[in-house]
Amino acid sequence: MAQQQPNILFIMADQLAAPVLSTYGGKTAKTPHLDKLAASGVVFDSAYCNSPLCAPSRYVLMSGQLPSKIGAYDNAAEFPADIPTYAHYLRHSGYRTALSGKMHFCGPDQLHGFEERLTTDIYPADYGWFPDWENVEKRPTWYHNMSSVTQAGKAVRTNQLDFDDEVVFYAQRYLNDHVRGADARPFCLTVSMTHPHDPYAISKEYWDRYENEEIDLPSFEIPDDEQDPHSKRLLHVYQKDRSQISDQQIRNARRAYYGAVSYVDDQIGKLMQTLKDTGLDDNTIVVFSGDHGDMLGERGLWYKMSYFEWSARVPMLVYAPKHFEPHRVTQSISTMDLLPTFAELANNGKAPEYAMPIDGRSLMPHLTGKRAEGDLTPSLGHDEVIGEYMGEGVISPMFMIRRGDYKYICSQPDPDQLFNLKEDPQERINLADSANHESEETAGLLAAFREEAASRWDSEAITRDVIISQKRRRLVAEAHKQGKPPKWDHQPIFDATEMYMRNHIDLDDLEKRARFPQVTD
Repeated sequence: MAQQQPNILFIMADQLAAPVLSTYGGKTAKTPHLDKLAASGVVFDSAYCNSPLCAPSRYVLMSGQLPSKIGAYDNAAEFPADIPTYAHYLRHSGYRTALSGKMHFCGPDQLHGFEERLTTDIYPADYGWFPDWENVEKRPTWYHNMSSVTQAGKAVRTNQLDFDDEVVFYAQRYLNDHVRGADARPFCLTVSMTHPHDPYAISKEYWDRYENEEIDLPSFEIPDDEQDPHSKRLLHVYQKDRSQISDQQIRNARRAYYGAVSYVDDQIGKLMQTLKDTGLDDNTIVVFSGDHGDMLGERGLWYKMSYFEWSARVPMLVYAPKHFEPHRVTQSISTMDLLPTFAELANNGKAPEYAMPIDGRSLMPHLTGKRAEGDLTPSLGHDEVIGEYMGEGVISPMFMIRRGDYKYICSQPDPDQLFNLKEDPQERINLADSANHESEETAGLLAAFREEAASRWDSEAITRDVIISQKRRRLVAEAHKQGKPPKWDHQPIFDATEMYMRNHIDLDDLEKRARFPQVTD
């Protein structure tokens, strides 16, 4: 019987800022494979992560839940094993689910619904990377600093290259094994690379794809002493002092970053070629997204951890020409919306019965151009992103509402921020500053956002929950350093008795099983 449900290949890149890609107006990064997918796919022009830090962003993406609902506070927060993920829902719908690469799960559950993990993770699974809101002046020694910028350049090998080469190799092997195997189930394969995440180092092949003269400097910088309070705390976290960084070092960092983006693009090309070679491209929906962005010196900031565009906005596209007509979606959506989207793709376009309320909203109306049943909104699909951030650089939860032309950011101890992204895409003018909202319309809009935030979030209660969680994990992490530590990091196990040449299988049968396409007598 022919397979009815589509395969899903979900490709992720780590810390890929949407504005660098030509699909989103970038002028420098060379990404022919992504450009080709975008030309025949559905491109989301205004996609965001919900929490701009690796682990929280991924927990939200996988669960369709906001961070405060599942305790996804920071890079050492445990992802509860009883929270259903898109991998659980797809397995429930009859899919094989596999992960090759990074997902930054913390805690003893390193699968979270994936039937198989093909590689280990590049990041640790323990609780060691916790922030401490009760000692905010003490900088965490494990956190990266500005050496990623000052030491940027060429490298023969790096942790990132070792990891991603393995990630893509095992993903290609998985696809080949799927088409050679007897399992009739559709697959959902997640391929999650760590590039172009810092440190900004890349091999000569990709460094040489760019010339120094074509590397742009940040479009504008704010002096360190003029930054908003949250940004000043971030400068403290990663020890940034602009006076100690030269323009050439910034160019080097960006050149290596662009090279890493081209590396990611080449890996996407390999995966797409494998789909084509195996004939799986005919019934596979390809989804590409980032987990968060990278400031890359814009506004004088680096890395992520803020809701400014270069940090929070991510690339997202869906390539499935036989399912969806190519077009661009201008409404704001988020990676939290992927779980209900995947669940509906696996369920003939209908929402399954969810085991718990879902904060994310399906992207199917955006993909198909058809309203969901019961949807009475004036436009097709939603136009809203809700964000929560409780990681490094804040001393109280930071919240974000992105709706229409506006982005509103608030945190209890800091001044509010409000930007009109249509008129001010670089977020230079904070309309929440009293000098900038003299009009009644702007004042009313700001008041409405403040009222909504106050009714949506109990900041003091969330703060208490975060601090209690930090204390718990600090004690557990310190206790685990005494004696024999638990081994939570995922360790892939391969059944060597069934690999390559083995004498319990007749030679002709073995070779026939391993060859694709098979040779008929």
